[in-house]
Amino acid sequence: MKSLLPRLTSSLFFRLFLIFSATVILFLIIITLSLRQIDQNWRRERTAPLPVFYLDNVRLMVDAIGVPPDLRRAEELARDLSLTIIIRSPHINWQSDDQSDLDISSAVFMRELSDDAQMLAVGNEQVIRVARGGYEYFLNRKAPSLSDYDIAVVYIGLGFAIFILFSNYWLVRRLLDPVNRLRQGAEKICEGDLGYRVEVTRTDELGELTESVNHMADSLQSMLEAKRQLLLAISHELRTPVTRAKLQLEFMEDNALKDTLSDDINEIDLLISDLLEAERLSTQHSALISDDVDFADFISMLTSQYQNEEELLELSLPDEDRSMHIDKLRVRLLFANIVNNAIRHGRGNPVHVTVSFAEHEALLEVKDQGEGIPAEHVRHVQEPFYRADNSRTRNTGGFGLGLYLCNLIAEAHGGRMEIRSNVGQGTIVSVYLPIIEH
Repeated sequence: MKSLLPRLTSSLFFRLFLIFSATVILFLIIITLSLRQIDQNWRRERTAPLPVFYLDNVRLMVDAIGVPPDLRRAEELARDLSLTIIIRSPHINWQSDDQSDLDISSAVFMRELSDDAQMLAVGNEQVIRVARGGYEYFLNRKAPSLSDYDIAVVYIGLGFAIFILFSNYWLVRRLLDPVNRLRQGAEKICEGDLGYRVEVTRTDELGELTESVNHMADSLQSMLEAKRQLLLAISHELRTPVTRAKLQLEFMEDNALKDTLSDDINEIDLLISDLLEAERLSTQHSALISDDVDFADFISMLTSQYQNEEELLELSLPDEDRSMHIDKLRVRLLFANIVNNAIRHGRGNPVHVTVSFAEHEALLEVKDQGEGIPAEHVRHVQEPFYRADNSRTRNTGGFGLGLYLCNLIAEAHGGRMEIRSNVGQGTIVSVYLPIIEH
């Protein structure tokens, strides 16, 4: 029992239950007190004895109304003296206050006031009846409306209710503040910052959830780091037998088998290089060896290296070049992968390479006129080892690492890569790089 009480008092759900319970109770108390105070005020006014002024001057009031009654004069008197006046006869059924709920038919005789005047009781209210000239005149104090006091009570109660609501909002917001920190932490972890940890300041359910999220991030970081280290170790270890195979290949006679083996070994070597480069770039501390480069001129120089495909490449450059701080080797690799893909899948049509500048970023766009990529594959082609064409032959591409590596290079520079494609019309790969001048 002793250990259960601290857990109960530190429980988030228990505290929320207390807050909402207190809010409901306070609202009920405020509404009950306000209505009771207003009701007591109304009862005081409606059950108090009629003032002596009414009793002493009832004959004068009836004389002022006249026989037969002047209804306009009766209405003026009712308004000036805060009365409800009811006039009955075989020909008239009139009352000054349409909102009055006074039931004259249930009136009970109390006492005689004069020869033609009587005091009647209708419920808890007193009514004066005067019979004159075949007409019955009933005079009663008008039902009270909300007084200034009643209005003040309503506004004070409303003010307390608003204060309680805002207090409730502040308490709940403070109680759920760790949810915002959890959301920010989850976003950072999703962005790849696995070293980020959410500060734990509570011992309730949200505190336990925060610790679970931090533990999950620890586990993810450990697993990814173990995977990365294993991949790097295997890739490095594979370099040695590949190098030996290349050396042994040089001693073979030139024939079709040697060419086939050479292509296979070079393909494995390229895969190892791409894997190593991808793992280096996917780390948070990937180092770029950056230089100041005239970007349009640099892309023009890269394009000129495709002399065998000169008739396939069409280059469009801006009138004015911009200097940028980039890693030339990584950007060269990015350009080569994108252009090679465009040529391979361009069905022999020209490939358009365009360079343009916005205020704070450069755009490198490569457009082919090939078979295009189906819509369901476009969002996946930047994933490692993903290919829209599942038949992995040299005619249709490599290992599915090219565009993944290009995306990593763009992100390492603080940019992004976008791919748009229509089946039968071609594909456009757009690389946006921030302009950082030094």
